Amino acid sequence: MLGSIKTLLSSIVDYAGLFPPAKFDMREAMANYDRDRMSSYDWMLGRFVLPASRLNEFEQLLPAFPLEQWSIAVILSGNLESELERVQSISDGGKIKLAALEFPPLPPDEIESVFPNLSAGVDAFFEIPLDGNLEAYLAALQYADALAKIRTGSTTADAFPTASQLSHYIVSFAEAQVPFKATAGLHHALPGDYPLTYEPQNNSTAMHGFLNVAIAAALTYWQKITREEALAILQESSIEGFRFAEDGISWASHHLNLSEIEGARQRFFRSFGSCSFQEPIDDLKTLKLLS
Repeated sequence: MLGSIKTLLSSIVDYAGLFPPAKFDMREAMANYDRDRMSSYDWMLGRFVLPASRLNEFEQLLPAFPLEQWSIAVILSGNLESELERVQSISDGGKIKLAALEFPPLPPDEIESVFPNLSAGVDAFFEIPLDGNLEAYLAALQYADALAKIRTGSTTADAFPTASQLSHYIVSFAEAQVPFKATAGLHHALPGDYPLTYEPQNNSTAMHGFLNVAIAAALTYWQKITREEALAILQESSIEGFRFAEDGISWASHHLNLSEIEGARQRFFRSFGSCSFQEPIDDLKTLKLLS
C-alpha cells in the first residue's frame, strides 16, 4: 500500500452502523467495530458513532467485547443540556473515550451559548443545513472555535447535495479555516450512481466519492486550486484522473506531498461517517489502492 493512501485515509471512517441504511442493532454494530479494530485495516477506522439516547445500552454491552478502549462520537438531539451532562459523565479516561460531539442543526446564534458546556479536548461538530445561512454559521463556528458537519447524503435522493453545493461548502470552509466532517452517503471511493439502501430492487442516485472529497479538501486547504477546479475534482469519476505515488497525490498539474496531505487531514477534513466500513474498503480494493 502506498504511503500517500495511508496518509490520506488514516482514521477517516467514523463507523455509524446504528444508522440507516445499515441500521444494525447495538450488539451487532459494536461487534462489527470490535472486529474491525482487530483487522488489518484498523488504521482507516475512526470513532464509533452513537446517539446520546443509547448510551446506557452501549455501556451495558461493553463488558461483552475485548476492545480495551472505545473512541466514540455522540450524536446529540432533543434536550442538549441534559444530554451534555449525561455524555460528560462517561468521559473519565477509562474504557470509553469521548472523542467528539455532533450537534443537530442549531441557529447560528445558539452555537456560542452551547460552547461553555463542552469538555476540553473533545471535537464539537455543528451540522450546517444545506439551506442555511452559510456565512452566519461560519462566523459562529469561527468565534466558538468549533467544527462544521455537512450532510452528504441519506436514504433519499433529495438529501444528497449537488457537486456544486458540496464544492461551495468545502471551499467556504477552507477560506474560513473551519475544519469539517461529512456524514452519510460517502460509502464509495468515486462518484457514481449507487443504490440508496440495501433493499432489493432499490432505487439508485448519484453519490459523491470519499476520495474526491478528501483530495479536493486537501488541495483547497492549501490554496492550490480554484473553485472551478474543486468542483471538477468532485466530479472526477475515473481513478485515472488521479495519480497516487508513495510520496504524494496529484490531480492535473496540482500535487500534494505527504506533509500537506497529513496537515489537511489533521486540520481540515477530519472524517466521514459511514454505516459501512466494508464498502469503502471493497471499493479501494477494486481500484487496486488496497491489497
